[in-house]
Amino acid sequence: MKKRLTFGFLPWIAAAAICTGSGAARSEEALTSVSTDGSVLVSSADAGDAEVAEGAIIAQADDTSDPCTRMVQRYRWVTEMRDVKVTEFSKEERTRDYTVIKRVPRIEERTRTYTVMVPESRSKTVDYTVKKMMPETKTQDYSVRVPYTENIEKSYTVCVPVREEKSRSWMVKVPYTECIEQPYTAMVPVKEERTSTYKVSVPYTEERTATYKVNVPYTEQIEQSYKVRVPYTEHLTGSRTVSKRVAVKGMTNVTIRGGHWETTAKEISANGKYDADGNPCCPKVVCCRCWVPTCETKEVETTTWQCETKQVPFTYCVKKCRVEDRTRTVCVKKSRCEERTRSYTVKLSRCEERTRNYCVTKMVAESRTRTVKVQKCREESRSATYCVTKMVPQTRTRTVCLNKCRTETRTREYTVNKCVSEQKSKQVCYTVMVPQSRTCTYKVSLCDKVCETKTQTYCVCVPRTVTKQVPVKVCRKVCEKVQVNHGCCSSKSCAG
Repeated sequence: MKKRLTFGFLPWIAAAAICTGSGAARSEEALTSVSTDGSVLVSSADAGDAEVAEGAIIAQADDTSDPCTRMVQRYRWVTEMRDVKVTEFSKEERTRDYTVIKRVPRIEERTRTYTVMVPESRSKTVDYTVKKMMPETKTQDYSVRVPYTENIEKSYTVCVPVREEKSRSWMVKVPYTECIEQPYTAMVPVKEERTSTYKVSVPYTEERTATYKVNVPYTEQIEQSYKVRVPYTEHLTGSRTVSKRVAVKGMTNVTIRGGHWETTAKEISANGKYDADGNPCCPKVVCCRCWVPTCETKEVETTTWQCETKQVPFTYCVKKCRVEDRTRTVCVKKSRCEERTRSYTVKLSRCEERTRNYCVTKMVAESRTRTVKVQKCREESRSATYCVTKMVPQTRTRTVCLNKCRTETRTREYTVNKCVSEQKSKQVCYTVMVPQSRTCTYKVSLCDKVCETKTQTYCVCVPRTVTKQVPVKVCRKVCEKVQVNHGCCSSKSCAG
């Protein structure tokens, strides 16, 4: 919120009394008007030299003090020390165990047989035929049709239209309806009973006896030899690479952005306004605050982490296996063939002849009569007049250009290529792949898994709360004296 401050004028009557030496008591009254938003208004005559901060409050001057000064409360930025709780981290070393599974390599030698296709060079004689082109010149007679133009007189016939009026008569068939008697034949259904003979297959059951073979299982114990891989443990020594993170402290320059507020006074014109007495209003002075940014560079302590590696010896166990021959008794399941007899039932059928009665429906023709409406036509004569356009032929003559052609015989020479066959022979080299068996020895890398327990030391940052004093900028009220340049100073000098 911006507040405006104004100072009141000394009454002109009191100034005149001081100048004339009438001994009248000099009075001074500070007229201060407060607006509805809480700002303090100062008259424009006193605001010429006033530099009042935003939110400043004017203290009334004592009658015994200098009338040309005023006590003003201003807002100033003051640096204070305050207690702030800060979280700091301290490093602690801790230990943990973890299991590492290592793959220990070992090399095993094996033998394999493979087939290789070995190339073998051979040669043979091949006969082939070559076609050669032999040029030959020939003469040919050919006919050419040469075009030419000829003008002739040609007569043609043109049909000219001529209109003629005629009359004609024609016969029209007028339809009418007539009822007549019509005989027709209807098919009437008649039922008739008949007898037929049919054959039926009647099922019956018959018992029979059959012989079959069955495999009967039995168990037999035999001695069996087998090989077993017996595991054993062997201790070996090796080395591994261990990485460790080490903290390295250093200094870094950091740029901090800050700033402060500054108060400036601006003069606002009255724009042709007048007061209640009809006098032109004086310009007003308004105080404005503006932010002035600053930039500072500080040196801050930083911590970086670096990795260090070193070789650490360790002992690990390798599990191996040896092959041993052992014997065991095994039960083997076998079967013997036995012949057995069983009875079973067979379903058969015999053919029997039977008789049945059934009805047959026949259609019998019957003559009947019905009345039918028939459409008939009678002939009537009618006449009408119509116009006929006839085309009368006329003979006319015109000149026509005809394109004709005459035949001419000409001669030309052309070359013909003939193919002549020629026998030749050549030596051809070719390669045949012959298979060969070879044996090679190769090495196979196998890995055995080894479990190992390790202990690791690591750092942990433990938080703790610490109270520190931090400088903080606070806006406070400060009382200051301000010089006021208005009519009171001139009236005082006149009184002296």
